[in-house]
Amino acid sequence: MRSLPASENFLGIEDSEFCEYNSSRFVIQSAPYEHTSSYLAGSAKGPSAIIEASHYVEFYDEELDQESFRFGGLATLPAMEFGSKVDADAIALIEDNTRKLLDDGKFVISLGAEHTVTFGFVKPHAEKYSNLSVLQIDAHSDLRQSYNDNIWSHASVMARVNELGLNIVQIGIRAQCREESDLIKNSGNIHTYYAHNIRNDANWMDKAISDLTDNVYITIDADGFDPSVIPHVGTAEPNGLFWNETIRFIEKVVQQKNVVGFDIVEVAPVDGYTLSEFTLAKLLYKILGFVVKKSNI
Repeated sequence: MRSLPASENFLGIEDSEFCEYNSSRFVIQSAPYEHTSSYLAGSAKGPSAIIEASHYVEFYDEELDQESFRFGGLATLPAMEFGSKVDADAIALIEDNTRKLLDDGKFVISLGAEHTVTFGFVKPHAEKYSNLSVLQIDAHSDLRQSYNDNIWSHASVMARVNELGLNIVQIGIRAQCREESDLIKNSGNIHTYYAHNIRNDANWMDKAISDLTDNVYITIDADGFDPSVIPHVGTAEPNGLFWNETIRFIEKVVQQKNVVGFDIVEVAPVDGYTLSEFTLAKLLYKILGFVVKKSNI
């Protein structure tokens, strides 16, 4: 499996010992698939923008007192090429790529364009890890059975995950349709923590973690953050999560559960502005750092 050189890899790592595929525990794959964007387009540029922005992220994390990539190595793979593949065919390609990485024993970190790609990440993880929960940080429930007559819409990705029978915990939801609300109310395996509720509940983090099973996959839609933190997304919503509360929550999840993989999706870069992709690059490295720190305790 070919990994990217320093000029193109995450963080711009030059030492081959820490960025080659065969020697790295962690790998970053990119799925720049965008086919169903319903408001602002541009998420296909998201994965490469995050990787480029990461070249300005410091190796050293002052909070964790470590250069996290040195604990296991971090390889960045060439972006997937979808050609004419869309919908189920595109998801099948993502599944195949993710499954190969998991078969090689890698901890897979995925960067996506539209949220549809997450199903292709989750399914192979569910095959490998029993009793898996999906922790979703998002402004939207994404539980519509279809959107614009497409079951593979970004607005339906969690409906497809739900069909796998997995436990789902949603954080920061603040935009949904009646269909989604009714599904949540009648479901025993979808646990939704609405933005308006967590603002008034000092114990929401512990409650959400208690709804997770031991093995956890995390999917982070950039619009889960407040627009003041991540402004450039496909469908922004006010009253989102802020940086510190999100970091503290994810840290607690990593400490108390077995996080087996994660993805970051739906940033839509705007020329001349780098705040969104840089912040998400910091987020990726911070989560990796939490996983490393737990492994070394």
